[in-house]
Amino acid sequence: MDVSSLLKDKCGKEISNCTNEEIYYALLNLVDDLANQKHNNKGKKKLYYISAEFLIGKLLSNNLINLGIYDEVNSILSANGKKLSDIEEVEPEPSLGNGGLGRLAACFLDSIATLGLDGDGVGLNYHFGLFKQVFKDKLQLEQKNEWIEQNSWLNKTDTTYEIECGEFKLKSRLYDINVIGYNNRVNKLHLFDVETIDESIVNDESINFNKEDIAKNLTLFLYPDDSDEDGRLLRIYQQYFMVSNAARLILDECEAKGSNLHDLYDYAVIQINDTHPTMVIPELIRLLTERGLSMDEAIDIVSKTCAYTNHTILAEALEKWPMSYLEKAVPNLIDIIKELDKRVREKYEDESLYIIDDDDRVHMAHIDIHYCFSVNGVASLHTEILEKNELNNFYKIYPEKFNNKTNGITFRRWLMHCNHELTNFIEELIGDGFKKDATELEKLDQYIDDKNVLEKLLKIKFDNKLVLKDYIKQHQNIDIDENSIFDIQIKRLHEYKRQQMNALYVIYKYLDIKKGNIPSTPITVIFGAKAAPAYTMAKDIIHLILCLQQLINNDEQVNKYLKVVMVENYNVTYAEKLIPACDISEQISLASKEASGTGNMKFMLNGALTLGTEDGANVEIHELVGDDNIFIFGKDSETVIEHYENEDYESIDIYARNPKIKEAVDFIIGTELMSIGNAENLIRVFKEIIKKDWFMALLDLEDYIKTKEIAFKQYEDRENWAKKMLINISKAGYFSSDRTIQDYNDDIWKLN
Repeated sequence: MDVSSLLKDKCGKEISNCTNEEIYYALLNLVDDLANQKHNNKGKKKLYYISAEFLIGKLLSNNLINLGIYDEVNSILSANGKKLSDIEEVEPEPSLGNGGLGRLAACFLDSIATLGLDGDGVGLNYHFGLFKQVFKDKLQLEQKNEWIEQNSWLNKTDTTYEIECGEFKLKSRLYDINVIGYNNRVNKLHLFDVETIDESIVNDESINFNKEDIAKNLTLFLYPDDSDEDGRLLRIYQQYFMVSNAARLILDECEAKGSNLHDLYDYAVIQINDTHPTMVIPELIRLLTERGLSMDEAIDIVSKTCAYTNHTILAEALEKWPMSYLEKAVPNLIDIIKELDKRVREKYEDESLYIIDDDDRVHMAHIDIHYCFSVNGVASLHTEILEKNELNNFYKIYPEKFNNKTNGITFRRWLMHCNHELTNFIEELIGDGFKKDATELEKLDQYIDDKNVLEKLLKIKFDNKLVLKDYIKQHQNIDIDENSIFDIQIKRLHEYKRQQMNALYVIYKYLDIKKGNIPSTPITVIFGAKAAPAYTMAKDIIHLILCLQQLINNDEQVNKYLKVVMVENYNVTYAEKLIPACDISEQISLASKEASGTGNMKFMLNGALTLGTEDGANVEIHELVGDDNIFIFGKDSETVIEHYENEDYESIDIYARNPKIKEAVDFIIGTELMSIGNAENLIRVFKEIIKKDWFMALLDLEDYIKTKEIAFKQYEDRENWAKKMLINISKAGYFSSDRTIQDYNDDIWKLN
């Protein structure tokens, strides 16, 4: 294949005479042409991975890597005076997801195609995604995040359906994005849109719009503000629109392959990613009965076709919809949901198992557990907590359904794409086998005492710090010190992830430096997070961090030794710069609250050391790297669960008896911050911490400070730190999403 000639043909002129935009669109079309040659739909049984979000990130370089032409394209562009990195900047990032759930789904699609499995993703084509985060007056503002262009990775298809929602009907249109596996097949990400969508109903300054005009707003935003009834109804309409289209597509494709629908489970397996797609179960039952199957058979068939992944331990995150909302939005499912509940009630007297509770709310996860053949958690601790605590009542009656599938990440994006220098160095040391079999990274162990290798690792880390320094300067005009320790916490803003605890450490360190205790190496604390528009406390925590950023960075006595940066509009593109540059990976959720985490895996793979609690996949990271190569602190999950059960945790007691903690907490409403911040927001954070502190930041704060100081001290021994880096990289192979997907297929999907 003569890539140079193909690219020149797509450009229509000499590459050297093209703009970056012209080269980008030429490469986009070239990649799609090559991908379409590899797409196939062979095999009797197919996976449909339904998810409300797919955080796929920019696709150009990842697709070039997976097609095996990245280096060739890079050389061609260089020979013509162009940089691939400049071409990458032209591409808008698809705004189809938010945090770990959506990024995991994207990694899974990559691995499904890489392993040669017949499996497509199904979701919605959000025009503005979650939102574009803008900081103004040290507050988060939300604006529409436009990404869809006339020429994009989206391919319009002829597939349309008419979906009946409440008292009106919507016409859908299917758009496909090619999912290119690494040196293997190409699958599809199916994204449904509504034909009557109207982007003009949202202005440029905010994300407010008429939530009642479903025909115009349905696919504008991911997770629209649900602080009012109209917002909650819109979410239900979105979910139903997604699964009703998915169900029709699945039935059509299976019938085209020869299914008579009585054998649907021989042709399809549906993975329900969290509870958002749950209504696919009653919708499929409804469609099957419409096509002549009995209710008994339809329920039996769907129960043999659907599998459910639980992504949360937080009870409030398990969706529960008032029946009155469902009656308005999806009246055609009500009789089926009531029938499903009736069958549960006939078998069990335990009210906690019922689908419809005494408050007339429908528990979506209960539908999944009763009417799916598999229920999996996403880390060993998570699954253990589900079985022993949160879902123990279900586990007792369905022990055979429960299983664990520890999450993973795709090494193509999170090593080969975002850290070329490290990838090339690893290939020099152990060959390229790790690109297909990540467990081969263990071969790096043989270099643990090789000083040249250790020095090179430190040099690569430094180079990546320079890249991040330049990126932050370019995008936010903030200077950071590449010779400082990069301490990074990037993830969705939620109190259980405890960004507020990290902020309290920053306050402690600021005050400590003010007292004359100068750190041996400067520290740069970096945050990246978006807060849901209606999540007041999360937005208040962002305000606190931005106030600390201004105060500390402008304090000449301190800013040589400590800096704080909250990156604006954190997304996959920013993560690709942050993760390779990180020294210390903040994974500090309250033990028993994080299902898995995947950022912890990406940091580990790129040579960062984890500072974390024994929560989620941190447990498995700890087991793999050993005590000396991770920094663990805080109460364990059993202790935390006991506190909740006994209702005996009082943050005010810790605040009152610990002067160091009291000083840090009081600083939130002290004169320094109050003079530059909003009193209402800061007081709210202060009161939340001392009066409630539901996720126990003060419980672990002292141990957190102590352990973080130990980590900073160990950083001073550069050679020993490099050894820890090498061990983390070498043990990261287990967390490949290729391994995760192989486990899903072996135990659940059983694709041909």
